[in-house]
Amino acid sequence: MKTDQDRIIALAGIFQAAYLTDQIANKGMADSSAINTSIHSLFQIDAESVEAVYNGVENIQTGLQQLDKEMVAINLKGSDTTRYALTLMHLEQKLSKNRAMLKQIADAINLATQRLDHFPMLHSNIIALLGDTYASTISTLQPRIMVNGKPEYLQNSDNANKIRALLLAGIRSTMLWRQCGGSRIKLLFNRRKTISQAQNLLKSLKYNAQKTGTL
Repeated sequence: MKTDQDRIIALAGIFQAAYLTDQIANKGMADSSAINTSIHSLFQIDAESVEAVYNGVENIQTGLQQLDKEMVAINLKGSDTTRYALTLMHLEQKLSKNRAMLKQIADAINLATQRLDHFPMLHSNIIALLGDTYASTISTLQPRIMVNGKPEYLQNSDNANKIRALLLAGIRSTMLWRQCGGSRIKLLFNRRKTISQAQNLLKSLKYNAQKTGTL
């Protein structure tokens, strides 16, 4: 799982989680299907492919769109979405060296997996567990992700849990991206290639959607 397409899919997973975080923080809501995909990725421990982690490339279309937009518009700095994504990459590097914290997260994911027998994946019970897991692990590392948004949304406990759960999903995508050979240095020096790959995948998704629509 180290092809260019694998890396771009995992990278889109990072940007999708970061963008959804920004949407909830500023609008109090985000696309439920995209949220479902990001949270779903947390439970795909032994997926047969990178694409399978997100249950299909079409499910990270939001991430591909944001990746394309962010990298075309700016040089990997400026927007909150990009800031969250880059900070997740930094935090994941620290996490990868902390075996105790990795085990703590794995145990929490296993517990959440057991609860899926009784609750739907986006149930507040599941999201709260994932949010608490982020708060007790990743959030203790430096630099902490400072989420910008409107107080009325950030102070809502359900929104806060969703944001933390999404950031945990962003860490999972970052781990996957790194396993596929991704790195911040390569991202900085291969910006044009990354944009091209994201755009090609988006074109492919659009073509397949149109083709399916004509059947």
